[in-house]
Amino acid sequence: MHLVLVTAYPPSQGTLNEYGFHLARVLESKPEITRLTILADVLPTPSNDPAHVKRVWRFNDPRNTLHLQRALREAKPDAVLFNLQFASFGDRKAAAALGLLAPVLSRLRGVPTITLLHNIFETVDLEKAGFGSNRLVNTVTRLAGGVFTRVLLGSNLVALTMPRYVETLREKYHARNVFLAPHGAFQEPEPPVPLPATRTVMTFGKFGTYKRVEVLIEAHKLLLELDPQVRLVIAGSDSPNAKGYLEEMRQRYSSVPNVTYTGYVSEEDVPRIFAECSAVAFPYNSTTGSSGVLHQAGEYARAAVMPRIGDLADLIEQEGYRAEYFEPDDAASLAAALWRVIERPEDARELGLANYLAASGLPLSDIADWYLLHFQRLHSLKEPHEYRQNPA
Repeated sequence: MHLVLVTAYPPSQGTLNEYGFHLARVLESKPEITRLTILADVLPTPSNDPAHVKRVWRFNDPRNTLHLQRALREAKPDAVLFNLQFASFGDRKAAAALGLLAPVLSRLRGVPTITLLHNIFETVDLEKAGFGSNRLVNTVTRLAGGVFTRVLLGSNLVALTMPRYVETLREKYHARNVFLAPHGAFQEPEPPVPLPATRTVMTFGKFGTYKRVEVLIEAHKLLLELDPQVRLVIAGSDSPNAKGYLEEMRQRYSSVPNVTYTGYVSEEDVPRIFAECSAVAFPYNSTTGSSGVLHQAGEYARAAVMPRIGDLADLIEQEGYRAEYFEPDDAASLAAALWRVIERPEDARELGLANYLAASGLPLSDIADWYLLHFQRLHSLKEPHEYRQNPA
């Protein structure tokens, strides 16, 4: 099979770039895939990409669907897998929406097409996700989200990372071409790495919308009263919807000691930042999909400290992860939860081991096999559109 994967791809900092990197890696290892072509996002500066990575679309370019159709016509793949969320192609509404036409046009060209959709509009808090607080605009955005959900359902199949998403699309849109494809752990977990000697809290992601570091820094200030050696590592970059946010936080809290901002973390540095922390904090006040960071915390056997909200709560219940909990946007509650973990290394190890076992049970390599089974069944049908009625 010659498979095309459409995704943001490192060293791009676009949304889902890390997931795209690891999904491509596991797909390349499959004997069924004789050739993999990655149609990735264009970078601001040239990069040393391997030959099978073609950078053909740009964030916020309203012509992305046209660029992708031209690239698919040249590639002549046997199948296409889109790795998407609703803002993959832009943070401007027109560019984001027009890019989402690409999967259905791929299917209409006769190419078996699966869209992996990491979030759905029905579960996203638009204001906290950075789309503004104007009620009328948000109402229109939700209506448009419903329209483009139906457009994405024009793929042969839509894969969803959470059982609740599958249920929602089946009930609200009467979709019969959706299936569950859990996020999965990026790597086959290595033996757990011992905890560092220094009490270090780390948070990782794209910040400024529903992931806010103010509450975490305020909690860090409280922890410093208990242990002046406690360290806080803020790993990652700004959300596309909150440019300049982390620099603003750096300046606002410049007097707070033992705080490190790493900036963008390359794939080769990810193991190190997890190995050097005692616990992983999730300073979220909302969620927009399954958490890659929680799965990575599991891979490296690290304890998680998080609010019991939305998709995080679902992951805990459905995939076997464990966490110490705090009240969202409450620095004192967060500090208390962090202290309960980092003060007692045996508790941190116990939580980390539970997360390690959860990650070990569902690696991304196994999830990739599910996609290949669906593609093989699509190829076995004379009319692949028939499969859209009954993928199970």
